[in-house]
Amino acid sequence: MAECTHDCGSCSESCDKRDFQVSLHKGSCVKKVIGIISGKGGVGKSLVTSLLASKVCKDGFRTAILDADITGPSIPESFGLDEERAVASETEDSLKPVVTDSGIQLMSMNFLLPNNNDPVIWRGPVIAGAVKQFWSDVIWDNVDFMFVDMPPGTGDVPLTVFQSLPVDGIIVVSSPQQLVRVIVEKAVNMANMMNVPILGLVENMSYVKCPDCGKEITVFGKSNIDKIASDFNLPVLARIPMDEATSRAVDEGDIESLDVPELNAAAEKVEALLK
Repeated sequence: MAECTHDCGSCSESCDKRDFQVSLHKGSCVKKVIGIISGKGGVGKSLVTSLLASKVCKDGFRTAILDADITGPSIPESFGLDEERAVASETEDSLKPVVTDSGIQLMSMNFLLPNNNDPVIWRGPVIAGAVKQFWSDVIWDNVDFMFVDMPPGTGDVPLTVFQSLPVDGIIVVSSPQQLVRVIVEKAVNMANMMNVPILGLVENMSYVKCPDCGKEITVFGKSNIDKIASDFNLPVLARIPMDEATSRAVDEGDIESLDVPELNAAAEKVEALLK
Protein backbone atom coordinates (compact mmCIF):
# COMPACT_ATOMS: atom_id res chain seq x y z
CA MET A 1 0.00 0.00 0.00
CA ALA A 2 1.24 3.49 -0.80
CA GLU A 3 2.30 5.78 2.01
CA CYS A 4 -0.69 7.56 3.55
CA THR A 5 -0.90 11.26 2.68
CA HIS A 6 -3.92 11.79 4.98
CA ASP A 7 -5.92 12.84 1.91
CA CYS A 8 -8.66 10.22 1.95
CA GLY A 9 -10.28 11.62 -1.19
CA SER A 10 -7.27 10.72 -3.32
CA CYS A 11 -6.67 7.30 -1.80
CA SER A 12 -7.48 4.14 -3.74
CA GLU A 13 -7.44 1.93 -0.66
CA SER A 14 -10.51 1.13 1.42
CA CYS A 15 -10.50 2.35 5.01
CA ASP A 16 -10.49 -1.12 6.52
CA LYS A 17 -7.07 -1.73 4.92
CA ARG A 18 -5.40 1.35 6.36
CA ASP A 19 -3.24 0.93 9.46
CA PHE A 20 -3.75 3.94 11.70
CA GLN A 21 -2.32 2.31 14.84
CA VAL A 22 0.17 4.43 16.78
CA SER A 23 3.29 2.88 18.28
CA LEU A 24 3.61 2.76 22.04
CA HIS A 25 6.56 4.60 23.55
CA LYS A 26 9.67 2.40 23.45
CA GLY A 27 10.01 2.64 27.23
CA SER A 28 6.41 1.60 27.86
CA CYS A 29 4.63 -1.69 28.37
CA VAL A 30 0.83 -1.95 28.25
CA LYS A 31 -0.65 -5.44 28.06
CA LYS A 32 -4.39 -4.78 27.72
CA VAL A 33 -6.41 -1.70 26.75
CA ILE A 34 -10.04 -1.30 27.86
CA GLY A 35 -12.20 1.53 26.51
CA ILE A 36 -15.03 2.98 28.60
CA ILE A 37 -17.61 4.56 26.30
CA SER A 38 -21.15 5.85 26.04
CA GLY A 39 -23.19 7.57 23.38
CA LYS A 40 -24.04 10.51 25.65
CA GLY A 41 -22.60 12.50 28.52
CA GLY A 42 -23.54 12.48 32.16
CA VAL A 43 -23.98 8.74 32.59
CA GLY A 44 -20.82 8.19 34.67
CA LYS A 45 -18.08 6.98 32.35
CA SER A 46 -15.35 8.62 34.42
CA LEU A 47 -16.80 7.17 37.62
CA VAL A 48 -16.88 3.67 36.16
CA THR A 49 -13.37 4.11 34.75
CA SER A 50 -11.97 5.23 38.12
CA LEU A 51 -13.78 2.56 40.12
CA LEU A 52 -12.74 -0.24 37.77
CA ALA A 53 -9.11 0.86 37.70
CA SER A 54 -9.11 1.01 41.51
CA LYS A 55 -10.79 -2.38 41.86
CA VAL A 56 -8.46 -4.14 39.41
CA CYS A 57 -5.48 -2.48 41.13
CA LYS A 58 -6.65 -3.80 44.51
CA ASP A 59 -6.84 -7.26 42.93
CA GLY A 60 -3.09 -7.10 42.35
CA PHE A 61 -2.81 -5.84 38.79
CA ARG A 62 -0.90 -2.76 37.62
CA THR A 63 -3.45 -0.33 36.19
CA ALA A 64 -3.48 2.98 34.36
CA ILE A 65 -6.01 5.51 33.11
CA LEU A 66 -5.63 7.43 29.87
CA ASP A 67 -8.07 10.33 30.17
CA ALA A 68 -9.17 10.82 26.56
CA ASP A 69 -11.79 13.42 27.48
CA ILE A 70 -9.44 16.24 26.51
CA THR A 71 -11.87 19.15 26.83
CA GLY A 72 -13.66 17.92 29.96
CA PRO A 73 -11.22 15.90 32.08
CA SER A 74 -12.44 14.78 35.50
CA ILE A 75 -10.12 11.90 36.37
CA PRO A 76 -7.50 14.00 38.26
CA GLU A 77 -10.05 15.46 40.66
CA SER A 78 -11.58 12.06 41.41
CA PHE A 79 -8.18 10.91 42.68
CA GLY A 80 -7.40 14.16 44.51
CA LEU A 81 -4.61 14.99 42.07
CA ASP A 82 -6.06 18.05 40.32
CA GLU A 83 -3.12 20.20 41.46
CA GLU A 84 -0.50 17.76 40.14
CA ARG A 85 1.34 18.36 36.88
CA ALA A 86 3.02 15.86 34.56
CA VAL A 87 6.80 16.06 34.39
CA ALA A 88 9.10 15.41 31.47
CA SER A 89 11.41 12.43 31.42
CA GLU A 90 14.98 13.28 32.35
CA THR A 91 16.53 11.51 29.39
CA GLU A 92 13.92 11.57 26.60
CA ASP A 93 11.38 13.84 24.96
CA SER A 94 8.50 12.18 26.80
CA LEU A 95 6.26 12.48 29.85
CA LYS A 96 5.89 10.53 33.04
CA PRO A 97 2.36 9.77 34.22
CA VAL A 98 1.08 11.03 37.55
CA VAL A 99 0.78 8.14 40.03
CA THR A 100 -1.95 7.78 42.65
CA ASP A 101 -1.50 6.60 46.24
CA SER A 102 -2.28 3.01 45.28
CA GLY A 103 -0.04 3.07 42.21
CA ILE A 104 -2.51 3.78 39.40
CA GLN A 105 -0.78 5.65 36.56
CA LEU A 106 -2.75 8.60 35.16
CA MET A 107 -2.43 10.94 32.21
CA SER A 108 -4.93 13.74 31.67
CA MET A 109 -5.00 17.07 29.88
CA ASN A 110 -5.38 18.84 33.21
CA PHE A 111 -1.89 17.66 34.17
CA LEU A 112 -0.53 19.78 31.31
CA LEU A 113 -2.48 23.02 31.79
CA PRO A 114 -1.17 25.99 33.80
CA ASN A 115 -4.48 26.16 35.67
CA ASN A 116 -7.23 23.61 36.19
CA ASN A 117 -9.93 25.95 34.93
CA ASP A 118 -8.13 26.84 31.68
CA PRO A 119 -10.36 25.79 28.76
CA VAL A 120 -9.03 23.61 25.96
CA ILE A 121 -10.36 25.35 22.85
CA TRP A 122 -9.21 22.97 20.15
CA ARG A 123 -10.77 21.50 17.04
CA GLY A 124 -11.31 17.78 16.65
CA PRO A 125 -8.11 16.81 14.81
CA VAL A 126 -5.92 18.52 17.43
CA ILE A 127 -7.83 16.81 20.24
CA ALA A 128 -7.40 13.46 18.50
CA GLY A 129 -3.68 14.16 18.17
CA ALA A 130 -3.40 14.76 21.91
CA VAL A 131 -4.99 11.37 22.60
CA LYS A 132 -2.44 9.70 20.34
CA GLN A 133 0.39 11.49 22.15
CA PHE A 134 -0.90 10.30 25.52
CA TRP A 135 -0.33 6.80 24.15
CA SER A 136 2.93 7.35 22.27
CA ASP A 137 4.76 10.01 24.30
CA VAL A 138 4.03 8.89 27.87
CA ILE A 139 6.22 6.28 29.55
CA TRP A 140 3.71 3.76 30.88
CA ASP A 141 5.45 1.51 33.39
CA ASN A 142 4.57 -2.17 32.98
CA VAL A 143 0.79 -1.73 32.87
CA ASP A 144 -1.44 -4.80 32.96
CA PHE A 145 -4.67 -2.94 32.22
CA MET A 146 -5.06 0.55 30.78
CA PHE A 147 -8.55 2.04 31.00
CA VAL A 148 -9.34 4.75 28.45
CA ASP A 149 -11.98 7.22 29.63
CA MET A 150 -13.57 8.56 26.47
CA PRO A 151 -15.75 11.62 25.91
CA PRO A 152 -19.41 11.03 25.03
CA GLY A 153 -20.59 10.31 21.53
CA THR A 154 -19.18 8.56 18.50
CA GLY A 155 -16.96 11.33 17.12
CA ASP A 156 -13.27 12.06 16.67
CA VAL A 157 -11.90 10.73 19.96
CA PRO A 158 -13.64 7.32 20.08
CA LEU A 159 -12.77 6.84 16.42
CA THR A 160 -9.14 7.79 17.11
CA VAL A 161 -8.93 5.42 20.08
CA PHE A 162 -10.46 2.51 18.15
CA GLN A 163 -8.15 3.04 15.18
CA SER A 164 -4.93 4.14 16.90
CA LEU A 165 -4.79 2.06 20.09
CA PRO A 166 -4.84 -1.76 20.33
CA VAL A 167 -8.18 -1.87 22.16
CA ASP A 168 -8.84 -5.34 23.60
CA GLY A 169 -12.40 -4.61 24.65
CA ILE A 170 -14.85 -1.91 25.64
CA ILE A 171 -17.44 -1.45 28.33
CA VAL A 172 -20.53 0.59 27.47
CA VAL A 173 -21.94 2.73 30.29
CA SER A 174 -25.60 3.69 30.40
CA SER A 175 -28.27 4.99 32.76
CA PRO A 176 -31.87 3.79 33.19
CA GLN A 177 -33.71 6.53 31.26
CA GLN A 178 -35.68 5.44 28.21
CA LEU A 179 -33.87 7.87 25.89
CA VAL A 180 -30.56 6.16 26.67
CA ARG A 181 -31.52 3.09 24.63
CA VAL A 182 -30.87 4.81 21.31
CA ILE A 183 -27.65 6.30 22.66
CA VAL A 184 -26.38 2.91 23.84
CA GLU A 185 -27.29 1.38 20.51
CA LYS A 186 -25.17 4.00 18.73
CA ALA A 187 -22.15 3.19 20.90
CA VAL A 188 -22.62 -0.56 20.47
CA ASN A 189 -23.10 -0.27 16.72
CA MET A 190 -19.98 1.87 16.40
CA ALA A 191 -17.92 -0.71 18.28
CA ASN A 192 -19.29 -3.48 16.06
CA MET A 193 -18.52 -1.48 12.92
CA MET A 194 -14.95 -1.00 14.14
CA ASN A 195 -14.63 -4.69 15.09
CA VAL A 196 -13.87 -3.85 18.72
CA PRO A 197 -14.98 -6.53 21.23
CA ILE A 198 -17.68 -5.42 23.68
CA LEU A 199 -17.16 -6.91 27.15
CA GLY A 200 -20.59 -5.85 28.37
CA LEU A 201 -22.83 -3.11 29.71
CA VAL A 202 -22.72 -1.21 32.99
CA GLU A 203 -25.76 0.71 34.18
CA ASN A 204 -24.99 3.64 36.47
CA MET A 205 -27.53 5.41 38.71
CA SER A 206 -29.55 2.22 38.52
CA TYR A 207 -31.40 2.71 41.80
CA VAL A 208 -31.29 4.22 45.27
CA LYS A 209 -31.34 1.93 48.27
CA CYS A 210 -33.57 3.11 51.12
CA PRO A 211 -31.38 3.60 54.23
CA ASP A 212 -34.20 2.39 56.50
CA CYS A 213 -35.71 -0.67 54.82
CA GLY A 214 -33.17 -1.46 52.10
CA LYS A 215 -35.74 -1.30 49.32
CA GLU A 216 -34.37 -0.43 45.89
CA ILE A 217 -36.06 2.69 44.51
CA THR A 218 -35.83 3.21 40.74
CA VAL A 219 -35.60 6.97 40.55
CA PHE A 220 -35.55 7.07 36.74
CA GLY A 221 -38.22 4.42 36.26
CA LYS A 222 -37.93 0.87 34.99
CA SER A 223 -34.56 0.03 33.51
CA ASN A 224 -34.14 -1.00 29.87
CA ILE A 225 -30.68 -2.50 30.32
CA ASP A 226 -31.78 -6.16 30.20
CA LYS A 227 -33.69 -5.67 26.95
CA ILE A 228 -30.77 -3.84 25.35
CA ALA A 229 -28.36 -6.55 26.52
CA SER A 230 -30.63 -9.26 25.14
CA ASP A 231 -31.04 -7.53 21.79
CA PHE A 232 -27.27 -7.30 21.32
CA ASN A 233 -26.44 -10.58 23.07
CA LEU A 234 -24.29 -8.79 25.65
CA PRO A 235 -23.91 -9.38 29.40
CA VAL A 236 -24.96 -6.81 31.99
CA LEU A 237 -21.78 -6.53 34.06
CA ALA A 238 -23.03 -4.19 36.78
CA ARG A 239 -25.88 -2.08 38.08
CA ILE A 240 -24.39 0.70 40.18
CA PRO A 241 -26.70 2.44 42.68
CA MET A 242 -26.81 6.14 43.40
CA ASP A 243 -25.00 6.47 46.70
CA GLU A 244 -24.07 9.47 48.84
CA ALA A 245 -20.80 7.90 49.98
CA THR A 246 -19.68 7.43 46.38
CA SER A 247 -20.52 11.01 45.47
CA ARG A 248 -18.73 12.32 48.53
CA ALA A 249 -15.59 10.26 47.87
CA VAL A 250 -15.40 11.54 44.30
CA ASP A 251 -15.86 15.14 45.40
CA GLU A 252 -13.14 14.72 48.02
CA GLY A 253 -10.73 13.04 45.62
CA ASP A 254 -10.81 9.81 47.59
CA ILE A 255 -12.24 7.42 45.03
CA GLU A 256 -9.56 4.80 45.74
CA SER A 257 -11.05 4.23 49.19
CA LEU A 258 -14.37 3.03 47.78
CA ASP A 259 -15.44 -0.60 47.64
CA VAL A 260 -18.28 -1.03 45.14
CA PRO A 261 -19.10 -4.77 45.09
CA GLU A 262 -21.55 -4.24 42.24
CA LEU A 263 -18.51 -3.89 39.95
CA ASN A 264 -16.93 -7.21 40.93
CA ALA A 265 -18.28 -9.04 37.87
CA ALA A 266 -17.05 -6.27 35.56
CA ALA A 267 -13.58 -6.43 37.11
CA GLU A 268 -13.51 -10.21 36.72
CA LYS A 269 -14.48 -9.86 33.06
CA VAL A 270 -11.59 -7.46 32.51
CA GLU A 271 -9.07 -9.53 34.47
CA ALA A 272 -10.00 -12.64 32.50
CA LEU A 273 -8.34 -11.06 29.46
CA LEU A 274 -4.96 -11.77 31.08
CA LYS A 275 -5.86 -14.98 32.88
